[in-house]
Amino acid sequence: MPRMGSLCITKCYGVKRRVFVSNSNLVFISTSLPGPCRNWSACRKRNLSCPGPAIGLTRRTGIRTMRHPRTSQLNCPVMNRRQYLRKSGQAALGFSLLPLAGCGSLEHSAKQAATELPVADLERQVPKWLEEARVPGLSIAIIDRGRLAWNRGFGVTNTTSRAPVTTDTIFTCCSMSKPVFAYFVMKLCEKGVLGLDAPLTKYTPERYLQGDPRLDLITARHCLSHTTGFQNWREEGGNPLSIQFSPGTRWSYSGEGYAYLASVVARLMKQPLEDYMQAHVLSPFGMASSAYIWNESIGNRMAWPHDSEGRLLPKNKKPTHASVARYGSAGDLLTTPTDYARFLIEVVAPKPSDEFRLTREGRDEMLRPQVPVPHSQQRSSWAIGWAIVHDGDHDFIYHSGDDTGWHTIGVASAANKSGFVAMTNGESGTQVLGKVLMSDSMQRFLKAGY
Repeated sequence: MPRMGSLCITKCYGVKRRVFVSNSNLVFISTSLPGPCRNWSACRKRNLSCPGPAIGLTRRTGIRTMRHPRTSQLNCPVMNRRQYLRKSGQAALGFSLLPLAGCGSLEHSAKQAATELPVADLERQVPKWLEEARVPGLSIAIIDRGRLAWNRGFGVTNTTSRAPVTTDTIFTCCSMSKPVFAYFVMKLCEKGVLGLDAPLTKYTPERYLQGDPRLDLITARHCLSHTTGFQNWREEGGNPLSIQFSPGTRWSYSGEGYAYLASVVARLMKQPLEDYMQAHVLSPFGMASSAYIWNESIGNRMAWPHDSEGRLLPKNKKPTHASVARYGSAGDLLTTPTDYARFLIEVVAPKPSDEFRLTREGRDEMLRPQVPVPHSQQRSSWAIGWAIVHDGDHDFIYHSGDDTGWHTIGVASAANKSGFVAMTNGESGTQVLGKVLMSDSMQRFLKAGY
């Protein structure tokens, strides 16, 4: 059993599940789970740790939890981590924001105290958390009342070179690329280049999918709120692209929706994604350390991914023009937490509208809940590009990113104009990110003034 008070990853027949170990229970963080495992004995023979959970309730929160039985069996489909996360319908939620609700003592103290940055606590705790999780490095940036208040790197970029992580170290932010692309699309809609609710087939003669007339129903809003009906990626599971439900009727996380919209935008802009995103978002927002296409300069500043044991993985992320055309809008942005925080500030503390920045009405529409997210442990919705976690009368915007050896997170309150961005270069990075998010000092900071 994992020790109390820790966040861990359990692996079952190739499936990883994030769990937080409370004082009395194992609380699943990934929220859409497989059913009972029929392969538990096979997992044991392969020396894989199968949790085999039995469902119960925590005494404290009443949230569904999983205890580790000796004999129960689980249904754990054979798939890799990215497939499981995405097919679970909770990929971008990464882990639950349960600590943002039900923490009465934190709520009380946050209301009575002025905003206090969690700097001292993080500087003391993060090195220990990295060591415990065998994650080589982490970089973090904190936003307080609409300004970049603090940033710092911890650990190393590469366990071979031992180069330190700094605030200039570049990471792949994975699915956190989506809100950045969504912001640009919203500005195109404000300019009348694209209609948020106009069928995308209006803008291109090319059919992204043949033989299904429901393609003519799909809009930019559907793509950006994961309601197209497309599966996540056609490459996963070897199934051809299909529309699995009527567009706009429900939520299902889909990178294909972003790829489809990006193909239409590239046609309208008559430019590749790297060029128009640099010109209209990255450069205007001061994101000088961000790009989509790998080059030697970026490579010299980039962290390197590591496995769950902290061993260097053989390949680093090197997006090309071809891969960015396909995946860039959904997951190929190379950036620093500090640069991403500059983008996040434009969302939570917007400057006056100009050629690049949204109007207040456009920003508010971007953050307006569009569709409920099913099976989430805390009430959640999806907006335009962002997940929205509802904590009583207050909302937090949220996105995470996951790829082999990379894990990232961004959380913010538009009401408080505060939040943080953190990125790691280890396969167990979610353990560290979970502890950062769940720490008392970060909770007090995020809820300050409520």
